Amino acid sequence: MSEDVLVVGASAAGLSTVEALRRKGFEGAVKVLGAEAHLPYDRPPLSKQILAGSWEPERARLRPSEVLSGLNAEFLLGDEATALDVDARTVTTASGARHTAGTIVLATGVVPRMLPGQPELTGVHTLRTLDDSLALRKEMLAATRLVVVGEGVLGAEIGATARQLGLDVTLTGPLRAPMAGQVGEFVGGHLAELHERNGVRLRLGTGVTALRGDDAGRVTGVELADGDVLPADLVVVAIGAAPVTDWLTSSRLTLDNGVVCDSRCRAAPGIYAVGDLARWYHEPLERTLRLENRTNATEQALAVADNILGADRAYTPVPYFWSDQFDVKIQVHGLIPPGAEPTVTDGDPAEGRFVVRYRSGGRDTGVLGWKMPKQSRLRRADITDFFS
Repeated sequence: MSEDVLVVGASAAGLSTVEALRRKGFEGAVKVLGAEAHLPYDRPPLSKQILAGSWEPERARLRPSEVLSGLNAEFLLGDEATALDVDARTVTTASGARHTAGTIVLATGVVPRMLPGQPELTGVHTLRTLDDSLALRKEMLAATRLVVVGEGVLGAEIGATARQLGLDVTLTGPLRAPMAGQVGEFVGGHLAELHERNGVRLRLGTGVTALRGDDAGRVTGVELADGDVLPADLVVVAIGAAPVTDWLTSSRLTLDNGVVCDSRCRAAPGIYAVGDLARWYHEPLERTLRLENRTNATEQALAVADNILGADRAYTPVPYFWSDQFDVKIQVHGLIPPGAEPTVTDGDPAEGRFVVRYRSGGRDTGVLGWKMPKQSRLRRADITDFFS
């Protein structure tokens, strides 16, 4: 068992690891490094409550200051990690500081992908951090026409929030329906109807080739692959995210769409990864997974804490994520592979409340609830054999 732990990343996954260690009786020294100056905060509200202005930024804080103090951990914020020496178990930061510990937990998350030419134009945003959300909200309050590039979970949520604030919103992306890549075309079609019913314009099924700007360097539109140009005075790019691994290129860790780990979330002796950054081996599925969602950040932290403390615990979760758009809460348990066959098991899509079970390769792999949280949780039992 390590006498001290260094957590690199001060968001939900990193904080959850610290809390789990303390809850399980770890009394050694703990340091938490964070690239942002903010104390740990929750990310799901950034595209909804914070962006809408219904929450003050402080409400997104994961824990009050007094609770963080009770963890007896040293939070070193606003100093980005720049290198890791695996053999010496030492992390170097942008300030030149060097931090060494018996065990290191990597939790640096992901960074949004950008379009070519995006950094040169004003009025073009991504949304990952609290500062991103506040900056976008400020511009939204003065904007009229918003184009959201990206039809995935984040893009759909931003589009819904912006429309509720009264903006003229167009959602564009290469797939034919919102979140079709995450939930399939059946539920994606219902999401398309939901967005259109609430006034969102959908310009889907074609890619984006360029951003247009004026002589002052301000965005004016989004050019599509079919030649159309969507006029905009504000653009949000939500085309996915990449794991923050550039600072690890000289570490000799295996990097491949994240930090590659064994089934114990261990990347090397004394080095673990957790949250959006971690790509670990899921034993029952016999393949690696990397999940970008809030639930995984917390659940994986528990497994990492157990293994730091001497357990030999494989991390074998049933994945879960949710999305709130307009008056609809979508909850997904398990996995929905491309081409999975959907079957409505409860409720009725025509009535706006239903549960869908997904089948792929002859096995039930996922369950989705549309405004039916209790029933979707019960149906989760239908897929547990696939993950065990």
